[in-house]
Amino acid sequence: MNRMTTLTAALIKEEDMYIAKCPELGTVSQGRTIEEALANLKEATELYLEEFPLTQSPKVLLTTFEVSDVVKA
Repeated sequence: MNRMTTLTAALIKEEDMYIAKCPELGTVSQGRTIEEALANLKEATELYLEEFPLTQSPKVLLTTFEVSDVVKA
């Protein structure tokens, strides 16, 4: 029986594609819809884990930060 691990997905909209990233493992994929990007990220992550199995559950701390707007003259 396979055990399940919950990982994080961060999505960014870039033009007509969504970029999906897993911050715990560094895997990245894309898709035309959020659902497609997540499905592709899941597949990419499963392939990654076949080569580099988890030895412990990764923990990620997500936060936000602010930067000043840059105005071009």
